[in-house]
Amino acid sequence: MHAPIGNFDSAAPAPDRLGELTRPVADAVRHWSGTVPADQIVYVDTEPEWADTATFVEHYGRELLERSANCVVVTGKRGGGTTLAACVALSTTRVDVNGVVRRHLGARKASFAPMDTATGETGMEYGGITPVGLPAGWPLLVDSAVVDLPYVLVGSGRRRGKLLVPGKAFAELPGAVVLEGLGAAA
Repeated sequence: MHAPIGNFDSAAPAPDRLGELTRPVADAVRHWSGTVPADQIVYVDTEPEWADTATFVEHYGRELLERSANCVVVTGKRGGGTTLAACVALSTTRVDVNGVVRRHLGARKASFAPMDTATGETGMEYGGITPVGLPAGWPLLVDSAVVDLPYVLVGSGRRRGKLLVPGKAFAELPGAVVLEGLGAAA
């Protein structure tokens, strides 16, 4: 199979590569129910040491810079309660945690979750967190620019490997809310 974007040596439908994914991501692919067929989600093998964005696009294709998204875990605090959520925005932007995220979560304060919280709660590796397979009940805030792309490169749950996901599929993930301006100019 040839990857729909980028220059990868190895690409395959994600349902054929469940063993390369963390358990929550594999379970999400296995039980996929969106209008986009699961086999349109593509797993590509990548080298973990090339994970830095500049190095990554040098090896796998410059067009990926504009077609990559980051998934970050945030915490919203109000009173004594804390809400964990995930945010997906293009890699060329920064998630507007103190504006869009804080207001959407109804939080007094919002911030990026500590690494151990993000990895412990998601069951994914730091640097590979993906919106596919997040814990049930989590809000998933997705920048509208991500949904508008034909394919978007995101993490696979591990530092090795990535997923190429049709943009419109992000709007169908559990808990997803598409927001304008979630990703602000970096």
